[in-house]
Amino acid sequence: MQRALIAAVIVGMISPLIGVFLVQRRLALLGDGMGHVAIAGVGLAFLTGTEPVITALFVSILGALILELVRHKSRSAGDLALALIFYGGIAGGVLLTSLAGGKASTALNQYLFGSLSTVSTQDFVALGLAALALIVILLRYGNQIFAMSLDGETARVQGIRVTAMSVLLTSMAAVTVVVGMRTVGLLLVSAIMIVPVAAAQQLTKSFKSTMIFGSLLGLLSSISGLFISFSVDIPPGPTIVMISLLLFVFLALVAAPLNRRSRPKVVKHEHEGN
Repeated sequence: MQRALIAAVIVGMISPLIGVFLVQRRLALLGDGMGHVAIAGVGLAFLTGTEPVITALFVSILGALILELVRHKSRSAGDLALALIFYGGIAGGVLLTSLAGGKASTALNQYLFGSLSTVSTQDFVALGLAALALIVILLRYGNQIFAMSLDGETARVQGIRVTAMSVLLTSMAAVTVVVGMRTVGLLLVSAIMIVPVAAAQQLTKSFKSTMIFGSLLGLLSSISGLFISFSVDIPPGPTIVMISLLLFVFLALVAAPLNRRSRPKVVKHEHEGN
């Protein structure tokens, strides 16, 4: 339970920090693509007898690099590559898992939908190191990634290596997916990256405030979802995602009247004809 709680805290705080950049770049579905690549990495780990977290991490980063290289050549080709990743990743993962035989198919469900109760010490160390690396990269290159996400052409004029920052962001998304796969599951991890950010945007006005508030909402969703899943004996991944969706609905309802009050009133002038 202690390892599960710490893992939930890591995932809840880190995922929206990366997701806010994806939302800014209008790449909200990129996490899903990386999640499907990670499924192939998990299947490969079952087949080769290697550590699933480490193998999924390397495969996901490789997929991120390939995707960004294709996107750099052509935007339309990049969208097609993302779709191919969706289909090929999950198909390859299931196929490799089937070839592995034994209890691999049962174990795959733990990675697809999350299973905090089976987080090992080795998994926990890998998650911690990956999360630490993401924080260090954000502190070092966060401003450049933000400028690239806001306007690539302007960032290029300012001397920012746009292609390198884009590859770095996609790779960070891939790492985040692997960090969250034990908690939320590979099929749902993109949701904890995006939904808390969307919820935070209902009340926030700046990028920084959205990042901070989104991270807090992700933390709240992960911790509360963890305790509910243990109490009711349901999978943690869907529980965490549903809580984040409920938070989004709640904040949207709260923000609606506030937005109406903030709109300037239109004064109608009546003109009388002579």
